[in-house]
Amino acid sequence: MSSTTDTQIKNRETICAPATPRGRSALGMVRITGTNAINILSEIFVNSKGQKSGVRRFMHAKAKHGYILDAKEEIVDEVVCVVFKAPKSFTGEDLVEISHHGSVYVQQQILLCILAKGGRIATNGEFSQRAFINGKMDLSQAEAVADLISAKTAMAHKLAMQQLRGGYKLTIAKLRECLVRILSLMELELDFSEEDVEFADRSELEMLLSISIRELNQLVNSFKAGNSFKNGIPVAIIGKPNSGKSTLLNRILNEERSIVSSVSGTTRDTIEESMQIDGLEFRFIDTAGIRQTKNNIETKGIERSYKAVERAEIVLYVCDITKTDTLTAQKDLLALDKHVSLTDKKIFVLANKIDLVELTDSDKKEWDKLKAIQLSASTGLGIGELLQNIVLSSGKDEYESNILVTNVRHYEIMMKTLAALLVAKESLEAGQPTDIIVADIREAIHYIGEITGVVTTDEILNNIFSKFCIGK
Repeated sequence: MSSTTDTQIKNRETICAPATPRGRSALGMVRITGTNAINILSEIFVNSKGQKSGVRRFMHAKAKHGYILDAKEEIVDEVVCVVFKAPKSFTGEDLVEISHHGSVYVQQQILLCILAKGGRIATNGEFSQRAFINGKMDLSQAEAVADLISAKTAMAHKLAMQQLRGGYKLTIAKLRECLVRILSLMELELDFSEEDVEFADRSELEMLLSISIRELNQLVNSFKAGNSFKNGIPVAIIGKPNSGKSTLLNRILNEERSIVSSVSGTTRDTIEESMQIDGLEFRFIDTAGIRQTKNNIETKGIERSYKAVERAEIVLYVCDITKTDTLTAQKDLLALDKHVSLTDKKIFVLANKIDLVELTDSDKKEWDKLKAIQLSASTGLGIGELLQNIVLSSGKDEYESNILVTNVRHYEIMMKTLAALLVAKESLEAGQPTDIIVADIREAIHYIGEITGVVTTDEILNNIFSKFCIGK
């Protein structure tokens, strides 16, 4: 039996699963979907008067109060049931939601009642997979469901909702439509190749390819920001030993997370903590102090500091203003740039311990030239200004109204599509035969179709939906 046939049989089965997290709570929910969902409910549900009849007459999306009975006709729990009739449901099939008291035992017993009547426990993401198969959403929207569930910040929630409501679906659809049009014209030429007929205007094709490449480039270039907004923006706190890095992290977090000591080299490993600021998640990384040392353990800590800077998008370079002048700070940054490229990173120079010195007007001007933020990690002075600047540097306002790619799978597919289109454009400009250009465009269409699920396989679907929670 083929895998396709197996999948078809599997999709005709009636499935059930908890729709609420495991554990005690005020309420819980069990969902059933499939061709036999309503029949199963009719066999285990009685209304408040103890009558079994009437389930099939339930109005769409209207709640009904009653009881769930086990095989011995004994009451399992008092429940509220809602029936969503196909195709007006999340899955596009008949779907039942049973709200019950939030007991683990009760939930297990309700599931056993359903299983006894022919249902089976759903696999991870099977409800959403059926919604995709039944045309209720495309593949990118189905993936957005998982992102929405796991969203921890306002920005992550916004991006997930954007994708769930279509996001770049329209852009991808238009792009695919354009490529299909190009392909059809060029394949028509191949059909009439013996007659030396040219159906497609080469200059128009080149223009359409250029537009497609430009739009794809915009989406690809948005991934870095989109991924950071979704998973947290990495911020490396770096500087010499005893400059106040750990104190700064503790001050930002408002808790004693990092050990603070006057002994140089106390921090020998990176410490990472997350914090939400203005709807964004930032991952602050406290690093070992950078200096020349022969201590092997401390050297390893410094190497990890460099790696933290490599993966950071924002770098906070902390200077002890009581020991460091602006010239030394600049030299330190240049030395850091030799180990780790600071290109494309937002660098903030922090003149720390401002509470311990009286700066002259000349000193203040020099630090201002570096655009340094003067602060005191120990007292909290200037921390508000720092956090404000960090949020501004994230690009939140810039990307607020833009469509951003947040999914790694989509990014990789777009890169493959872009590569195929660039080859096609080069072939077109070089006057290559039509069949060569057609092959590259056909490849691009195949790739772009994988984003929304126009082109897909059981392997791809299983890989995507296996990462979902069971009840979704």
